[in-house]
Amino acid sequence: MVEKLGEIRVADQVIAVIAGVAVEEVLEVSVRSGGLYQDLAKKINGGSKGISISMVDDRVTIDMRVSVRYGTPIHHVCQTLQERVKEAVEHLTGLLVDAINVRVEAVEVK
Repeated sequence: MVEKLGEIRVADQVIAVIAGVAVEEVLEVSVRSGGLYQDLAKKINGGSKGISISMVDDRVTIDMRVSVRYGTPIHHVCQTLQERVKEAVEHLTGLLVDAINVRVEAVEVK
């Protein structure tokens, strides 16, 4: 039996950064900026643009705003994105991810 030595808390902005790094691993997707004021708030608070975190107890919900490269099957790449983010957040924080909501806001044509 593991003895509990105290409480461990992971800040929302840390979870957002972990999620943002996981997004970068999916080449067909990029996180969307939240607009001038939201970007400024994220810089001040240390979070990631286009990623919002809400937590109830030790359960996390992540909302992401992304763009997808043209020609990529959106449903497939978003499912891959959800799996990667869930795996990274749960592995690195020990928290349970309830949901990862992905909103595709743009298609990038290169």
